[in-house]
Amino acid sequence: MKNILFLTAIVLILLSSCKQKVMNENPFLNEKYNTPFEVPPFDKIKAAHYMPAFLKGMEEQKNAIKKIISNPEPPTFENTIKALEYSDELLSKVSGVFYALNSAHTNDTMQAINKEIAPLMARHRDDISMDDSLFQRIKLVYENRDKFNLTEEEKKLLDDTYKSFVRNGAALSPENKEKLRKINEELSLLSVKFGENLLAETNAFKLILEKEEELAGLPSGVRDQAAALAKSMGLDGKYVFTIQVPSMTPFLQYSDRRDLREKLFTAYFMKGDNDNERDNKAIIAQIAKLRAERAKLLGYKNYASYILERNMAKTPEKVYEFLLKIWDAALPVAKKEAAAQQEIIDREGGKFKLQPWDWWYYTEKIKKDKFNLDDEITRPYFMIDNVINGMFYLASRLYNLKFNERTDIPKYHPDVKTYEVTRDNKHVGILMIDNYPRESKRGGAWCGSIRSQYRDSKGKMVTPVVYIVTNSTPPSADKPSLLTAEEASTLFHEFGHALHDLLSNTTYPGTSGTSVPRDFVELPSQIMEHWVLEPELLEVYAKHYQTGEVIPPEIVDKLDKAQKFNMGFITVEYLAAALLDMDYHILNEPVEIDIREFEKKSMEKYGLIPEIKPRYRSTYFNHIWGGGYAAGYYSYIWCEILDSDAFQAFKETGDIFNREIASKFEKEILSKGGSRDPYDMYIAFRGREPGIDALLENRGLKQE
Repeated sequence: MKNILFLTAIVLILLSSCKQKVMNENPFLNEKYNTPFEVPPFDKIKAAHYMPAFLKGMEEQKNAIKKIISNPEPPTFENTIKALEYSDELLSKVSGVFYALNSAHTNDTMQAINKEIAPLMARHRDDISMDDSLFQRIKLVYENRDKFNLTEEEKKLLDDTYKSFVRNGAALSPENKEKLRKINEELSLLSVKFGENLLAETNAFKLILEKEEELAGLPSGVRDQAAALAKSMGLDGKYVFTIQVPSMTPFLQYSDRRDLREKLFTAYFMKGDNDNERDNKAIIAQIAKLRAERAKLLGYKNYASYILERNMAKTPEKVYEFLLKIWDAALPVAKKEAAAQQEIIDREGGKFKLQPWDWWYYTEKIKKDKFNLDDEITRPYFMIDNVINGMFYLASRLYNLKFNERTDIPKYHPDVKTYEVTRDNKHVGILMIDNYPRESKRGGAWCGSIRSQYRDSKGKMVTPVVYIVTNSTPPSADKPSLLTAEEASTLFHEFGHALHDLLSNTTYPGTSGTSVPRDFVELPSQIMEHWVLEPELLEVYAKHYQTGEVIPPEIVDKLDKAQKFNMGFITVEYLAAALLDMDYHILNEPVEIDIREFEKKSMEKYGLIPEIKPRYRSTYFNHIWGGGYAAGYYSYIWCEILDSDAFQAFKETGDIFNREIASKFEKEILSKGGSRDPYDMYIAFRGREPGIDALLENRGLKQE
């Protein structure tokens, strides 16, 4: 018996020693990263490090909050709001890395961790937001805010903190708090499952071609891309097309094989709706139901009312009024575009009715006929490295920023390029750019921060680590990555988000960078798109990848005119998705939904023509089910009012690189983060409220 006890003790000591060794080797648990600018040491971070760091971070935050609550001193901004703001340093540290990689470079292990951590994090957030003792201290500070000598940023942080607690259940009864906890936990798991299904569905489909007749109509560049993709999959001598947009769109534009266009497009728009183990319909129905239940529990009419209360739009009615005004201008244009395509089909003896998988193909024909322009003509002038250099040149002219590529900084994937950002030889932050599709990366394009800018509890500046992720056209066997004008615009867009984070100059993490309402956050990104085709910038970066020739003025002129081409379709497919988002979230009662029927009735209500599908159908609408855009997808076009008007401030001076206007934009908007009301920020920059005319003019939808 003694021997058994002795051996047991030895085993326990060894296990404890191993556990301690893992903890000691965990990079997240070190006070600082031993890397340039304390960029996370991705090469040393292992999957086993995440869970211990998450648990330790939650424990540290709980202890910090206990300290706030037990403080015998009367509640003040300093000992309550500020102390709460800095209570999650370790949790933010591990979260910043984990969630970035789980979107950009995930695997089965990461997804399993996400599934395990999601309910724990939901419970942890609820423990904080529903802690009555903590809330009472916050409430006292809020009610006595005029007695404290607070800065504008501190007033905004206090207001946001108090309202966030109320909106997250702090004022509910114990019984309703428990109900809310269960809803939040279930929602977190459903969101994770939705994302897993979508990634698996996207990766599951491949259109594999090998016969010459199957490639009819495809330009050599498109064939080369497909051949390179096939080779990377071990399918030498074949051609692969996927439902990733950079692969799918060129096929839909150029393929003469209508049957194959239909097959590819159908696989795309049926993602998550195939009645298989990856189907998202039941998940969506449950998320919508739980969100409606959550809103009712918190005293709101519906989930949209709950979300929009903190946005610029304020109410669902305001959003619908805005969206339908543009819808009424765009739908007639889209119908004319459809009629023009049907004319070509009839003239060519097609004897079929235009379908969604035909739209790109016949639009491309009209575009070529009207402007003698297609993507294969423009791609050689938009080599990805040159486009990135163009972005950097613009940021240099506007904000005096420099971008120096660094190869001595850890990165999470070989595709990533890392830049140190400086101004006047002073470090500003780190920018990572990750451009090409892969199976470990979700679709689309986005920007985030692994570490936000703020000043720590001792007042020391913490500089940001920001990343841009796209799924741009990858290089082929004999060509570098050559982008469409739209892909170039996407890069500029995400770079605008990056500048918002990089140029942030706030004190607190909660007001830093992109911590602003959803219907304001797209202003800094979308304004950048206005420079993409400006001749003065094109002559700097739009150079032929082989000859170095600057893009000819006649092509620029065609690109400029073509910007408003097909705008009925572009606007309507976007608005259809935005309206669908709103329709789900104005449900006043938690009811069971038939997703296909709901979507069908929603689109019929607005008169969406059958030739157009919403940009995102319900089952792959990651923005609203897996991201943070629920009742907020309208934000992109709402912000277009702001960005169209804001860019006019540069145009009115006759200098698109006007440093004085840029300085004002940085001072009043980019540097402020969420430290001030967005309307106040915009008016401080522009001197007045924006109007809708510039948006309609830019889209070619303004009625004469």
